Amino acid sequence: MIDESYVFAETKGADAQAPTLFLMHGTGGDENQFLGLGGQLLAGARLVAPRGDVSEGGALRYFKRTGEGRYDMADLARATAKMSTFLSAQAGTGPNIGFGYSNGANILAAVLFEAPDRLDTTVLLHPLIPFTPAPQPGLAGKKILITAGKRDPMCPAPQTQALADWLSGQGAEVTLFWHEGGHEIRQEELLAVRDYLAKS
Repeated sequence: MIDESYVFAETKGADAQAPTLFLMHGTGGDENQFLGLGGQLLAGARLVAPRGDVSEGGALRYFKRTGEGRYDMADLARATAKMSTFLSAQAGTGPNIGFGYSNGANILAAVLFEAPDRLDTTVLLHPLIPFTPAPQPGLAGKKILITAGKRDPMCPAPQTQALADWLSGQGAEVTLFWHEGGHEIRQEELLAVRDYLAKS
């Protein structure tokens, strides 16, 4: 049986049919990192923000890694199954939307590779997927926004483009937004996310 027992923060939506926005923090963040932002990105949404269950020198993450850009693939498989179960258990009756930054984007991407039915729309901020996933026909028609910095030293632009191309190749409806900076989240990036969610 998969352990789905994340510590998580939650705020109620405007009504029972409100979208559920799952918020995944980056390395070193926690369940409160994006809770205030979530309501600004999608007014009236129910917000669900799980805390990563892995500590890397005291910094919370959703799965282990063996070095910068090198993932512990066995632990990634564990974390993907756990997050998939969590998303299913916490799913709302309205649209279910994922928002993740850095390590949070990576765990959401990993869920998309294995269980794309868990989310209707996904926003990946600065994801890094250093491997080619197996084909996933269930991604056809899924709405995915990827945002990234052209000079991001942690998530090189060619790998971001490769992920977008792979997702498009599976039939997903991919939108790619670039800013001129690095790994930081910029205001124009958040405005792009807000506008994208308003149309989704």
